[in-house]
Amino acid sequence: MSRILIVLCLPLLGLVQGASASADRADGDLEFHDVRAQTEEFLRYYDEIELTEAQKLVYREALEPLPAPCCSDRSALTCCCPCNQAKTWWGLTKHLIVERGYDAAETRAKVAEWFEFTHPDGSAGNACYKGRCPLPFAEDGCGGMRPGSVSF
Repeated sequence: MSRILIVLCLPLLGLVQGASASADRADGDLEFHDVRAQTEEFLRYYDEIELTEAQKLVYREALEPLPAPCCSDRSALTCCCPCNQAKTWWGLTKHLIVERGYDAAETRAKVAEWFEFTHPDGSAGNACYKGRCPLPFAEDGCGGMRPGSVSF
């Protein structure tokens, strides 16, 4: 009887993930499969998810060691501008920490995986300095600067 009660109460306790089932595999791990849909999803997370002070520390620890793919002389934490590309990994990071309970190392690994997924041919690390901001991620661009008009 108590096991049934626990299972029925899990959604009420917020222990069951369901908000982003479109990006999840059956085992619950986040899988990248659709740049367009997931870019829009991660941009939404960027705008909607608020971090606590403790979560901000995890966020910093996760992103500071990663070079930003569009300006690799800066970290993913301090990218030179809030381009669409940066907002996707900032939103993804918030989601991983707040809604999935990832620690800094797990978050960093998943964001690095997003970088590889969105830049299948790699990145030169200088898109921001070479005028490639309007280009799609896969063309080593930033996807533009306005969330409402991401270039794909």
